Amino acid sequence: MADEGLLLYVGTYTGRGSEGIYGFRMDLTTGALLPVADPAPMENPSFLAADPGGRYLYAVAETHPEGCVAAFRVAPETGELAPINRRSSHGSSPCHLCVDGTGRFVVVANYGSGSVALLPVGEGGELEEACCVVQHEGSGADPGRQEGPHAHSVTLSPDNLRVFAADLGCDKVFIYRLDAAKGKLAPNDPAFAALKPGAGPRHFDFHPNGRFAYTINELDSTVTAFAYDAGRGSLSPIQLIGTLPEGFQGNNSTADVHVHPSGKFLYGSNRGHNSIAIFAVDSDTGKLRALGHESTQGKTPRNFGLDPSGTLLLAANQDSGNVVVFRIDPKTGLLKATGSSLSVGAPVCVKFLEPLK
Repeated sequence: MADEGLLLYVGTYTGRGSEGIYGFRMDLTTGALLPVADPAPMENPSFLAADPGGRYLYAVAETHPEGCVAAFRVAPETGELAPINRRSSHGSSPCHLCVDGTGRFVVVANYGSGSVALLPVGEGGELEEACCVVQHEGSGADPGRQEGPHAHSVTLSPDNLRVFAADLGCDKVFIYRLDAAKGKLAPNDPAFAALKPGAGPRHFDFHPNGRFAYTINELDSTVTAFAYDAGRGSLSPIQLIGTLPEGFQGNNSTADVHVHPSGKFLYGSNRGHNSIAIFAVDSDTGKLRALGHESTQGKTPRNFGLDPSGTLLLAANQDSGNVVVFRIDPKTGLLKATGSSLSVGAPVCVKFLEPLK
């Protein structure tokens, strides 16, 4: 039947064999993927996010000098995306976004301009004009990549009270209080967590227990583990660990990071080594222990996605144009290719939705 299986969408860079956003249904038993509709046309929809009910999908248009955010309605029966509207991201090259836990706000990170914008969401899923734009300030140790701020991701805290913005250019994770009543992002106290100079924090994820958080650092191929104080909204670094095997000599940059829904494992993507780095998580301390690496069977794995049950991992290989499906061993956390894959031009982001009723 048309409504069987798990819905997922793939965001892409257009102009390299891609037309926009691609939708599929996945069989969790076999890992098989079937297209659900024609791609939704859009320029450079490089990152996707869904509202909590799975009714609407939002995408950045990673364009310069002005980016935008687009809203789509998800058809429950077919998975087809119907465009609703678009709004300016109030910055250049937006590369990441998230939806708050109530579905009332979309938060977007503008990489090029180093800013974060807050956009209200209407009752029909439509985006309203940004109600708050925060401009980051600062620079980092790498003059080529850190000449100024570069907001690379935005993540909501588990209690939906704070937004964490990893800024590659400043070597900081900025922390904001989300004032839903006023539609504002206000600096937290403390206002940021500082990382090792030249690290280049990129993506950020919380442990399911809410006591720990992790950022993957693009420029030095590391992961920083933090202890998280939910009362203060503060991050305290507790560990820095590399994502590459000992002795690797090639060029590499990291991209995405996700904690497994069980909280037992953490995964990070290596571009250059072309692998998923696998770590065990100590649930008492939050610290990581390296378990190994799995080839992504492609080139330049940018983002990857875990299905909500933690059964499968899908790696999006941007430069080889394929998305490869791996099964996760629930006891060891190790990955094994299922033999299922997709051919998609310049895939960048994989976003799962719960089955719609």
